[in-house]
Amino acid sequence: MRLRILAGTMGLILGLAGYAALVVVVAIALLPQQTLLDMAFYAAAGIIWIWPAARLTRWMNQAAPHRPPPGASP
Repeated sequence: MRLRILAGTMGLILGLAGYAALVVVVAIALLPQQTLLDMAFYAAAGIIWIWPAARLTRWMNQAAPHRPPPGASP
């Protein structure tokens, strides 16, 4: 379980950094210099990343089968 949380946390941090870089590159390459259009694009991009982050968080929190520690009485 701890490895799943560690892997998910690292994936979330690296994935979000990569996504942010991709959003900036797309915005610079494709959008004209209009403040309102930029604001709308970044607002949409800021909301869209929530879906994969929520799926990753759900995966991280999936409970492993409970196993009592060795030597513990039931």
